[in-house]
Amino acid sequence: MGENSLYRQQIVLVRHGETEWALQGRHTGRTDVPLTERGRQQAVSLGRFLQRRQFAKVLVSPRQRALETCQLAGFGEVAEIRDDLAEWDYGVYEGRTTEDILTERPGWTLWDDGVPGGEAVEDVGRRVDRVIAEIRSTPGDVAIFAHGHVSGSSRPDGSIWPRRTAVCLPGRGRRLRPRLRAHLGGLGRWNETPINADEEDRHDIAAAF
Repeated sequence: MGENSLYRQQIVLVRHGETEWALQGRHTGRTDVPLTERGRQQAVSLGRFLQRRQFAKVLVSPRQRALETCQLAGFGEVAEIRDDLAEWDYGVYEGRTTEDILTERPGWTLWDDGVPGGEAVEDVGRRVDRVIAEIRSTPGDVAIFAHGHVSGSSRPDGSIWPRRTAVCLPGRGRRLRPRLRAHLGGLGRWNETPINADEEDRHDIAAAF
């Protein structure tokens, strides 16, 4: 795929629906937690919004919460699992909240300080880089069902997802770090409202395409 055609391609990046751990603010990496009932409703609503779109490829994280979101949105039969889309391995911080971590490490941030026994930013970036390479070789639009932090991870060269990447966050997901979010070149609208709330919310997301 040539460089010019890249700008005609669109990537829809979906964060999984609500989980109990997400509600509690706990870092959820390798732990396989399911969606809440609200999270399942969010996924179904997302499917109604995306049903008018055609994707050349749908990629999904192997984690249950992402798989369930993908399936309930109506893409389970065509989705391809990619281990590279799994959420960040938080090491010893798995299951802990940021507030809890800050009590023992004041000023700590995932992006700058990393996680003991887990993945470094560069490790996650290399995984994302492999996914981006696959996207670039796909002749058509791509949907990705993954997680909040892996979706905001920069590549080793400091860039991130290709241009014309639209981000859908079912429910009120955490905001990605602003400096990384700014690298989402071509993003028409950043949306953090629940997409199943009302028609106005869906129009907000539609503005990203």
